[in-house]
Amino acid sequence: MELQRTQILLEKSQHQTLTMIAGEENRSISEIVREMIDRELRYRQRRQMLLAARELQADYRTDPTLTEFTVLDGDDFLFADDEE
Repeated sequence: MELQRTQILLEKSQHQTLTMIAGEENRSISEIVREMIDRELRYRQRRQMLLAARELQADYRTDPTLTEFTVLDGDDFLFADDEE
C-alpha cells in the first residue's frame, strides 16, 4: 500500500477522541483515520450503486428485453463435452 501524506485540521474533540481510541487499541491515529475513511468510501460507493439500481428499476420492470435471460439464471448447462 502506497501512502500519500495529507495534512488535515480536526476539531479539538475529534482529536481527543481519536487519541483515546488509538491508545485503547494500541494503534496510530493515522491508521484509525485511514480505516474510517475506507469505511466511509465503501459506504458511499454502495449508496451510489443502490441509487443507480433504483433509477434503473423502472426500466427493468417495463422492458422485457432487459430480463429475457433471467430465466436462465441458476440453470445448469450441459454441453456435449460434459455428457457422460
